[in-house]
Amino acid sequence: MVASETTMEIAVPAPPPQTGEAAIPMALLELELSLDHFSGNKEDFAAFIRTVADDVGGEFLFALPASGLIEDCLTIAAIRYGETEDKAPMILFVCLDGDGSTIRVEQPSERTADLKSFAEAFVGVLEQI
Repeated sequence: MVASETTMEIAVPAPPPQTGEAAIPMALLELELSLDHFSGNKEDFAAFIRTVADDVGGEFLFALPASGLIEDCLTIAAIRYGETEDKAPMILFVCLDGDGSTIRVEQPSERTADLKSFAEAFVGVLEQI
């Protein structure tokens, strides 16, 4: 009697395709890593954000005092970032923390919905020019 041979193949699932949504977190990571190099102060903030936005393919829109809009934030810079073929760019806020030396990225929230709307209107005006 001959022993039968059996072969076993282990199926490895294919990685999911990269979609626009999966690309945005990577873009945010790239932006945040670039922002980690900030070593300035309140006066250097807007110029630094403008440079980083240009370097990563984003667009600096404006900077303004936070006026209590976002907790522990002195100044907010609005940038448009993350444009892909199938996804429009998103508005992000870069915040200079209360200590004046640390920055962080925040996505729009309920509290900043009006600021996001203002940023989108600002973009609309720029596109008309």
